[in-house]
Amino acid sequence: MNMPILWAIICCAMLGFGGCASSRVDPAQYSGFLKDYSLLKPAESATGAPVMRWIDPDVKLGKYTRVYIEPSQFFPPPQPTAVIPAQTLQAITRYFDTALRRELGKNLPLASGPGPDTLIVRPAITAVSTSTEGLKPYEVIPLALVAAAVNTATGGRDQNVEIATEAAFLDADTHDVLAQVVRKGSGTPLENNKTQLTLDSVKPVLDGWAKDLRLSYETLKAKH
Repeated sequence: MNMPILWAIICCAMLGFGGCASSRVDPAQYSGFLKDYSLLKPAESATGAPVMRWIDPDVKLGKYTRVYIEPSQFFPPPQPTAVIPAQTLQAITRYFDTALRRELGKNLPLASGPGPDTLIVRPAITAVSTSTEGLKPYEVIPLALVAAAVNTATGGRDQNVEIATEAAFLDADTHDVLAQVVRKGSGTPLENNKTQLTLDSVKPVLDGWAKDLRLSYETLKAKH
């Protein structure tokens, strides 16, 4: 085994199933879903996870009496693969919607659409990846969906699962952006590069994102 391959294996083993990739989305990996990335700064979520985030310093959350959660989407639209089938993609967005409604509904009544004094949450899944090297779906285009069937000297080794999201929070009356966040997470590794990805692999990540949004809302509202 040559030294570069050996070093890569050692690196990934030391860092666990997150691989050698950074735990924060690099600016070069932004999808274009958000209108303005220039204000994003490194930060930590309510539970201490690394994110890129911006919050309007003048936001007054007390004025909002309802929250409307737009249906989550993939951005750009992905092409299903043998490893990441269309059924799994549909299940991911449906479950993310459920998790967001469950968590944010604990703070505000859920609205069926935009309206007066309504906070809009606009979420997207911007990357899903299975590979031996971590999240690299942006090497070709900024999304998208990649199932990297890479065989290293280890043969059919576990496949890392990475998923990324971008979300914006808007005032329904003015359409002003109040906050935005970019982050990614690691799902449960797949057995090998032939194993299909299922919702169960990324469900804990989606639950964690939704919970973090609720906790961040509560923290921010308490300060204003």
